[in-house]
Amino acid sequence: MSFNSRLYAGQVYHRRTRPREHKIRYSVFTLFLDLDEIDQLDANLWLFSRNRYNLFSFYDRDFGEDRAEKLTDYVHRKLKDAGFSSMPEQILLSCYPRVMGYVFNPLSLFYCLDGQGKCIAVLHEVHNTFGERHCYVLPVESPTQGESEWIHQQTDKALFVSPFAHMGMHYDFRLNVPGERQIVVIRASDDQGVVITASYTARQKRLTATRLGGYFIIYPMLTAKVFLGIHWEALKLWCKGVPWFKHQPKKTPETPAEPH
Repeated sequence: MSFNSRLYAGQVYHRRTRPREHKIRYSVFTLFLDLDEIDQLDANLWLFSRNRYNLFSFYDRDFGEDRAEKLTDYVHRKLKDAGFSSMPEQILLSCYPRVMGYVFNPLSLFYCLDGQGKCIAVLHEVHNTFGERHCYVLPVESPTQGESEWIHQQTDKALFVSPFAHMGMHYDFRLNVPGERQIVVIRASDDQGVVITASYTARQKRLTATRLGGYFIIYPMLTAKVFLGIHWEALKLWCKGVPWFKHQPKKTPETPAEPH
């Protein structure tokens, strides 16, 4: 059976320029799921399950704000709250899977496509290690089709993510609609310029049970590695004398993006 859903395998890269230079690079893979196909994937991939334990699994409650709300309804609600009048025909989610029941998704992306396959919005759902989430609902000003066109989006920082990054920052996103490749570049800046640049560059792979099994060997405990890596790199930043900022709890309710 052929699916719109697929895998991407590539590298995550972080570079901090101030007040101390610090670089990180590690290999990962992500799922790229059509929300309408997840039940079919559960039925056809024996190593993958929805809302139940497996080697790889997807739990709806790992995303969104209300466990009783369907993810499609969540995306539609966030778009309406942000002033969108048209709802997407297709929603594609880029995220890490649960691996042996564990997951941590620093950033999940909901690509919202219209009936012609053009991206009208991207929802950036950010999770921090304090158990908080925030969803940036950002329009695509010039809808594009295919990976050859870039999406540029900007927003002010609204969620405390790291003790080594203050809240007075602005995000600049540069990404494509994933095709043969997936590219996401994020620059976090303050009033003195760019502080952190993060990127994910990956190549498309077919989503099969065989490949999932192989990736379990290549990327053992994928999401645990992401979570532990965050804390290990934080320790190195602390040793380098990078200033520490106190956690600022997430403000509620969320402030919607500018109407589109």
